[in-house]
Amino acid sequence: MNGNRGRPAITVLLVIPLLITLLLGLGSSAAAQAKPEGEMKWALYVTISPNWFDPGEVVGQLTPFWVLYAMHDALVKPMPGNHMTPSLAESWTVSPDGRSYEFKLREGLKFHNGDPFTAEDAKFSFHRAKGKLIQEKVKEVTVVSPSRIRYTLHEPWPDFMSFFGTVVSGASWVVPKKYFEQVGADGFKKHPVGLGPYRFVSHAPGIELVMEAFEGYWRKMPSVKRVVFKMVPESTTRLAMLKRGEVDIAYLLDVPQAQEVKRDPNLKLAFSGGIAVFFMDFLEQWDPKSPWHDARVRKAASLAIDRKALSDAETLGASKPAGNFVPPTFEFALPIEPDRYDPARAKQLLAEAGFPNGFDAGELHQLPPYFSLGEAIVQYLGTVGIRMTMRPMERAAYFTALASKKLKGVCVCTSALYGNAASRMSQVIPSDGAWAYGGHPDIDALYKQQARETDKKKRAATLHQIQRVVHERTRIAPIYEYIWPSGIGPRVEEPALMLINPYPWSAPLEEVRLKKR
Repeated sequence: MNGNRGRPAITVLLVIPLLITLLLGLGSSAAAQAKPEGEMKWALYVTISPNWFDPGEVVGQLTPFWVLYAMHDALVKPMPGNHMTPSLAESWTVSPDGRSYEFKLREGLKFHNGDPFTAEDAKFSFHRAKGKLIQEKVKEVTVVSPSRIRYTLHEPWPDFMSFFGTVVSGASWVVPKKYFEQVGADGFKKHPVGLGPYRFVSHAPGIELVMEAFEGYWRKMPSVKRVVFKMVPESTTRLAMLKRGEVDIAYLLDVPQAQEVKRDPNLKLAFSGGIAVFFMDFLEQWDPKSPWHDARVRKAASLAIDRKALSDAETLGASKPAGNFVPPTFEFALPIEPDRYDPARAKQLLAEAGFPNGFDAGELHQLPPYFSLGEAIVQYLGTVGIRMTMRPMERAAYFTALASKKLKGVCVCTSALYGNAASRMSQVIPSDGAWAYGGHPDIDALYKQQARETDKKKRAATLHQIQRVVHERTRIAPIYEYIWPSGIGPRVEEPALMLINPYPWSAPLEEVRLKKR
């Protein structure tokens, strides 16, 4: 409209009728093409927690972003082709001293309930977000105007955008302040409201989550009218539902079911992943009385594992054996060769450590639902004399128990934190990490040093040093970079798997499409 200032009034009067005619014609055509249609169903392998409906509850896990990418939106988030894509924020600037980040927000956006989106919502959401490190680093959040917000740090922190603008935390994701304060945290989990491409319809705990297209989504009107996430823990049941047409995508199939999909001409097998790395964490290594306190025992456990055979058995050979739990594609990652499978050397190390006949090592805690992986690892360890029993748990109980830092024995854990080497290590390696049961003072000092280092080469050297020491001490024992099979049904045109590489699930959901009838 500003472009019309100073122009003759007659020009405006002549142009307006023509524009109205053109816009009406284009609008009706676009509406006919873009109107969401149909229903698409997913079979998930774990139960959705109501905590996942609230971005403020998210930290250290990737699976809640199933829901966040559907119902919510962020100032900045990973999208196709860019892991830090301007979303609710059109752009941002960084002050010369590196202490201030100011974001220009999109104007005119509304939440699913009609509330306008402003900088106040972004500020409110940030202060609610979990994530000790990012909250400690940010000194102040200032609403400059309804469409501008500024985050001021205590000191320059080169990883601010890695923690804020990826999926390391929910700090960039926004909920409506007014509505949240009206209904409270519990009320919000019963009926969440967001800015995403899909709005909440219903949630039957342990059964399904139903969402419907939000036609006012700013980026793109979704193609599919209704999406349903069904919770189906058994791989055989997920496959059966896929074959019967009860779901369109079945996530995470076990090898026998994946092979069956491969043989079925009506179905398609798709591999995705690469962000998560499985690893053994020796939870008792900080106890001088525990056998795991001896680095030789930890190294023996690592050498006892045949990573290639595990990949073949669990993922049709798609997962890549890992020597580092920082993926090689991450910035500042140090390439480390996986420990070779050497049970003879493992037994020798155990003997040197004083356990020639092995030892009873207690429980192995396996991240659900990967219980067959845990059983295989128990067998490998038992072969060299490390005798363990696996303790299966439901997923929510597993994470609660792990976070309480009261578990004993060994955890077969996974990390899928985005960003770079520093963000990947943040929850496990420093002693104050959310999943760390202990730490080393020298590693802690190096980690704090790299967080303040603005010289990229010096920072890379420090992060490489941390990764090298972690490997030399067998602080953890990486297993493989996880890549897994899913089944795609015949109605699906675009499953949107790996559009955000390496985010392994369907996203962004506004991109999924069904075939035209």
